[in-house]
Amino acid sequence: MEKIPLSVAIITKNEEENLRGCLQSVAFAAQIVVVDNESTDATPAIAAEFGCDFYTESWRGFGPQKQIAVDRCSGPWVLVLDADERIPPETADVIRKIVTGPGTRANGFSFPRKNFFAGRWIRHAGWWPDRVVRLFRRQSGRMTPAAVHEAVEVDGPIVELSVPIEHYTESSLGRILRKIDKYSTLGAGEAFAAGKRSSSAGAFFRAFLTFLQGYVLRLGFLDGRQGLTLAVTDSVNKYFKYAKLSELEMTGRDGARNPSSGLQGK
Repeated sequence: MEKIPLSVAIITKNEEENLRGCLQSVAFAAQIVVVDNESTDATPAIAAEFGCDFYTESWRGFGPQKQIAVDRCSGPWVLVLDADERIPPETADVIRKIVTGPGTRANGFSFPRKNFFAGRWIRHAGWWPDRVVRLFRRQSGRMTPAAVHEAVEVDGPIVELSVPIEHYTESSLGRILRKIDKYSTLGAGEAFAAGKRSSSAGAFFRAFLTFLQGYVLRLGFLDGRQGLTLAVTDSVNKYFKYAKLSELEMTGRDGARNPSSGLQGK
């Protein structure tokens, strides 16, 4: 396959189940950079199999971690992907034309993202078209520094494409719960640093509104049992984010009232 002057930036942590499919879908890129967070599975071996530029880095949060991968890219164009995402053939053809064709004035391109959960394309509750900016000129784009819910920022015009990126979301409920724990902790920490506050009652109210909006108002019920599961997990994630925010607030308040409490027992 003829390679094009494109660098693909991917971060990983034990992604052996997803990485091979992702790398196969971008085999047309001249460079693939994988920044790994100390995987203990076959992730490094799979990256080596595809000739990736592989680096191991300690975890810094999603935005900073992806920026490390972008910084290691050398091509004039960069495509940022997650390991559970794929570039379908029709999208690959459009990317080839952008990267190798006549000069374009755009510095970035956004894609609609097709999210699949438990074998079903999720079309409601805000899951489609779920537009994301992922392709950009290397000198014009960067990742936001957010620890979670990071995004690509581009200086200059951005063009909306109609061809999709495919995203195969986690379908194992056990792993989803572990992700909820991780993401809600990161989200609570960011909210606390931004001066936001919450309470247990407030956390419950936000969770209830999240479920109502996703499952009823935004027609998540039309996505069947998968839509119900996603509405519940989204609301659970929202509850724990703001419940943990309330916990951080109480911890800080207690520490301020009794600053010597941390010295007890030492």
